[in-house]
Amino acid sequence: MRSRLFGVQNCVVEFSLRSSKEYSDPFNEVELDVVCVDPDGVERRVPAFWVGGGEWRVRYASPRTGTHQCRSVCSDTDNTKLHNQECTIEITEYQGDNPLLRHGPLRVVDNHHFEHWDGTPFFWLGDTWWMGLSKRLGWPEEYQLLVADRAARGFTVIQIVAGLYPDMPPFDPRGENEAGCPWEEEFQRINPSYFDMADRRVHWLVRSGLVPCIVGCWGYYIDFAGVEVMKKHWRYLLGRYGAYPVIWCMAGEATMLYYLSPARKNNPEREQAVAAARAGWTEVTEYLRSIDSYGHPVTLHPSSTARDTVDDPTVLDFDMLQTGHQGWRSMPNTVRLIQASRQAEPRMPTVVGEVCYEGIFGGSWEDVQRFAFWASMLSGAVGYTYGANGIWQLNRPDDPFGESPHGTSWGGPDWQEAWRLPGSQQVALGKELLERYEFWKFEPHPEWVEPHATVEDCHRPYAAGIPGTVRVIYLPANWSMPRVAALEKDRDYHACYFNPRNAERVDLGGIQGDSEGIWGVPPPPVRQDWVLVLEAE
Repeated sequence: MRSRLFGVQNCVVEFSLRSSKEYSDPFNEVELDVVCVDPDGVERRVPAFWVGGGEWRVRYASPRTGTHQCRSVCSDTDNTKLHNQECTIEITEYQGDNPLLRHGPLRVVDNHHFEHWDGTPFFWLGDTWWMGLSKRLGWPEEYQLLVADRAARGFTVIQIVAGLYPDMPPFDPRGENEAGCPWEEEFQRINPSYFDMADRRVHWLVRSGLVPCIVGCWGYYIDFAGVEVMKKHWRYLLGRYGAYPVIWCMAGEATMLYYLSPARKNNPEREQAVAAARAGWTEVTEYLRSIDSYGHPVTLHPSSTARDTVDDPTVLDFDMLQTGHQGWRSMPNTVRLIQASRQAEPRMPTVVGEVCYEGIFGGSWEDVQRFAFWASMLSGAVGYTYGANGIWQLNRPDDPFGESPHGTSWGGPDWQEAWRLPGSQQVALGKELLERYEFWKFEPHPEWVEPHATVEDCHRPYAAGIPGTVRVIYLPANWSMPRVAALEKDRDYHACYFNPRNAERVDLGGIQGDSEGIWGVPPPPVRQDWVLVLEAE
């Protein structure tokens, strides 16, 4: 490698090392890292990734400007072209306006919320593109169209699977990208060309200001590929994408083992397999944490809660929930799981990572999307991921495999129509409203409105905010109007209605509570759901 390289703060610097020896199986025979020391003396060990033949590449990034000293460490210490090679990297300040590069990668703060490396709070509004690295979403036109739309709406996170997809067995051609599958048959070694194609898409997300939440695989791969393959898979993903501002999601539905052999689908065989999966994902997660010197936030996508998919929840940085796809019937479970997650130990932020994809089963349209977003965020979730069924499955009318990309067609329009569904815009309007305030300081305050939602009756109002500063109250469509309660006697508020469908605002002027701190909410101009905002004057 060159002895002196140049880079920009939080941007990827890439360089290559080429072996002086030939190996029959370089991917499995050689392990190569580069140790980089920043100007403050902080050491970061970065895995190199094999790109074919005798070549490995290294991607490095740092929020620290100045001179970084780097040295390669190879498992074959006799290979002088791979071992003990040295270089310096001169990193200068980033001058652009990309928020991920200006503020740096993400971290969890005080087991409560997300922020960038420089302390800037981060609002998680995700979208679900499970198959977004496959050729089902054409590169570049289709992919870049979808990225541009989500970035313009204000989405910040894209949940995307690294090639080992749901609802299909491994090596299924329906999951290929332009270079085939991510692994060779029988998981003998990685296919670098697959990830060369995937790189373009991951890079495009970051350059567009969207955080890739990289899902390593679907959960059942721990069963038929095994723990050691999953460790190699995650080491490779770390080498490829660890220098980007990413979030790690170890697996999707990590303990739902769809592809168990018939002999193991019944108890106790199934229970044993699920227990083994939980132990396996705990081990793989511990391994990734031990080698990821960047310290990216880590979670698992669950069938219920991420905590339940591992033996030791302390290996996770935040809890991710999947709460149901039965439309309005899934809302009580959504509220229940959020409340349980917030009360559980160890404490960690809660993100609703999957609920009621818009269009799934021919339902869960924009009214459900608005309710799910506001009920989640005002119940204490610090992040919310939207999904449109036609997008995650990438349904398309010209599909050579038929209307269903794999497994089951779960309903909904094809992706070209699904990306325009109104629910995505309406949840983005909710984020836009909350970002006007110190949203990271919000806490649920159900006592601020009467009647208020409970798990038993979740279709009543929700309230959250910052005492004495701002109150945000979601009012589901209802015949009767609630009362705002517990208003401070020494505090005046200015009230307005916010229309969650289109961001229209209806000013209500200054308000004060009665002698008991009660204010009766006036009827809105139209009977629908509304957001009531009270700002302290």
